Amino acid sequence: MNPRAQAALIVKQVITQRRSLQGANIVHDERALIQELVYGTLRYYYRLEVIAKQLLLSPLKAKHHDLFALLLVGLYQLLYMDIPAYAAVSETVSAVKSIKKPWASKLLNKTLRRFLKEKEKLIELANKDLPSRYAHPAWFIDALKKAWPTQWQTILEANNSRPPMVLRVNTQQISRADYLALLTANNIAATAIFDLPNAIQLEKSVPVKQLPKFNKGFVYIQDTAGQYAAQLLNLKPKQRVLDACAAPGSKTTSILETVRNLQALIAIDNDPQRIVKIKENIKRLGLPAERVNLITADATAIKKWWDGKLFDRILLDAPCSATGIIRRHPDIKILRQASDLPQHAAQQTTLLNALWPLLKKDGLLLYSTCSILPVENETIIAKFMSAHDNVTIVPIAMADSLELAYGRQLLPKIDSHDGFYYALLQKT
Repeated sequence: MNPRAQAALIVKQVITQRRSLQGANIVHDERALIQELVYGTLRYYYRLEVIAKQLLLSPLKAKHHDLFALLLVGLYQLLYMDIPAYAAVSETVSAVKSIKKPWASKLLNKTLRRFLKEKEKLIELANKDLPSRYAHPAWFIDALKKAWPTQWQTILEANNSRPPMVLRVNTQQISRADYLALLTANNIAATAIFDLPNAIQLEKSVPVKQLPKFNKGFVYIQDTAGQYAAQLLNLKPKQRVLDACAAPGSKTTSILETVRNLQALIAIDNDPQRIVKIKENIKRLGLPAERVNLITADATAIKKWWDGKLFDRILLDAPCSATGIIRRHPDIKILRQASDLPQHAAQQTTLLNALWPLLKKDGLLLYSTCSILPVENETIIAKFMSAHDNVTIVPIAMADSLELAYGRQLLPKIDSHDGFYYALLQKT
């Protein structure tokens, strides 16, 4: 299939069927191009949509959503990609054959060429509306203005930037200094992140297959923000540790790399396929699988999986809106709605209340989300603490984070970390 047509069909599925990009399996010789077109078009969807509707003399019928998506893909190339305009137009127009609508070639050609002629006027018009200017839904912009009145614009700009590629060195296999040397030997520029002992940020992203010894488990791809979890848990040998929402295993494997001789590590997820992914990551990294008890279960269904032994440490990386990682998953802009937030908050509260009794006295529970919305973060912790008299919040230090009354917030930053929230609770 024409790569632009395949990109348009994936975009259409996200827009009309609310299908996540995580389920999009791109099998094509031009996979990189398709991924760029899909991610880019969705990243700027709210901007491209306004321009496309201005260009069309009349709205396309619902049965032509694929054609509308192809128009968006064409506009993305003309606005944001380093492709000659004539080639972008020609290749996009030729894609109508793959979606079995050859009659639309004249319409698409005329529309894209009109954009080139009226580009400045159309961009000026798009900039008058906040959702199209910043390429985010209105509800989210309103939420950011309320939560972060002085940072909302920089957050939106960071969300539209390309995320850096960050590695976590598996120091059970190699030291960070030696892996940096290995990268240099392979002409991959990178720097160590000063306040995380195993983190390396690449100057430019590279295909995974180009990372030295990746298949041998020397590194794991994990953003800076997520790498704080194992460090904040203050892990010690012989402890019992629970990773309550473990898939795909980023934090489970980080825990194993930090302390090999734990008494027990229980990792739970309710999706059996995602449990398989954890197993694969543990195996690739060469970590002791016998130290981990992987359980497919709902973490709140305590009686179905818990053996009655209390934990020294609990990591609750709670399901959330994922609004702190939009730049990595631009489909979130379309898939998330304001109405989702109360449901997430209820689930997060349920998880906290269910897991708290499983923690030993003086034990630590680390609550984290990849959200930047207080309703899923500080508000949850504030309500939890007001409802329990045996909890205190432990101060934590993280570079470039905002100290809140309850916990710390990382906001997404261009060429740096994603958005993440952490609160460390101790049972008293």
